Amino acid sequence: MPTAEELYDLAVDHVADGRLDDAIAAYREALVVDPGFTDAILGLAMAYADAQRFDEAIEEGKKLVELTPDDTLAHTSLSMFYQRKGMIPEAEAEGAKARVLDWKRQLAEQAKK
Repeated sequence: MPTAEELYDLAVDHVADGRLDDAIAAYREALVVDPGFTDAILGLAMAYADAQRFDEAIEEGKKLVELTPDDTLAHTSLSMFYQRKGMIPEAEAEGAKARVLDWKRQLAEQAKK
């Protein structure tokens, strides 16, 4: 049985080869092995978006934000999925969350200096 990381690597290779359906299947298999594997969730969401399957991309993006609420990339990605579906108010709200998180990170870094 392949590990979640091996399945993730296979999915990344499929994306590079333009085989989105195979990538989606491999990401989903990785998530069966490790449901909390956030890199696989993001990869799956991105593959769905690349395949123009925006509802599924948004669903995975929401899962990622729920698992990593302080992750700027998670909110930025979800914003992008909303935008590509034409859901502009939702995209702007997620984009604003990402900016606030980035500002907080910058302030924390400055406070350490």
